[in-house]
Amino acid sequence: MATNASITASFDDVCPFNYVSFQSKLNHMERNTRTEFFGVRYIINDLGEVVSFYRDLLGFQVDMQVEPGFAKLSKGSLNLYFNKPGFGGAGQSMPDGTVPQPGGWNRIQLGVDNLDALIEQLKAKQASFRNELIVGQGGKQILLKDPSGNLIELFEPKK
Repeated sequence: MATNASITASFDDVCPFNYVSFQSKLNHMERNTRTEFFGVRYIINDLGEVVSFYRDLLGFQVDMQVEPGFAKLSKGSLNLYFNKPGFGGAGQSMPDGTVPQPGGWNRIQLGVDNLDALIEQLKAKQASFRNELIVGQGGKQILLKDPSGNLIELFEPKK
């Protein structure tokens, strides 16, 4: 992320305007706004199935579980939030009537040390994958599906 000094310096060359005013506005914005990574939310079908999957297969901790439709799990600094459609909060329908649903291509990416061994362990526990192992320039990956069809990318960086 660029610092205030580097932002101002880059503008010096291309855009003549009142830098003091610009800098003052930028500093005010930084004091009065805060954005930080909070977590990832998945829409799910069956709360019990999903909680068991992330806890038992991937080692997440259950921080909160409110039946029948909300749970928060964590692993390290990653927080996962799960909502069942129709159960308030993020599970509510949109004003146009669109109902949240699981699946799609968005996903979390979990870094692993030995992807081949993990795939074998997960297959032994009947885990479902969307694809076969892919080996690319940056490493190896595979897409694991949770019980609602949401994706988890398991990635082993090239060594």
